[in-house]
Amino acid sequence: MAQITDKIKKEVKEVIYEFFAEECETPIEDISDKTNIISDLDGDSLMFLELIEIFKKKYSLNIELKTIGKYAVKHPVKTVGELINMQLLIIEHENNILNFE
Repeated sequence: MAQITDKIKKEVKEVIYEFFAEECETPIEDISDKTNIISDLDGDSLMFLELIEIFKKKYSLNIELKTIGKYAVKHPVKTVGELINMQLLIIEHENNILNFE
């Protein structure tokens, strides 16, 4: 678990924007927090899993995919901004994310 700082917020946003720009072959300036991952970027759930793995390594997170799945069922992510917010919660709370509702 990590304390969320402005530096971490900036890093998470940059990684997610760069990831979608590269994976979806979209100019990064065309991506915003309101961009819909599926309809605007043709993204999919595998991309979400890839991002989770990137952040697990980057921040040495101890979280199980089934925990993230349970959280995501109750809090579906549609936009880039929602994904950023969820990732920050995962970094901050790890497996305790289900208790943070």
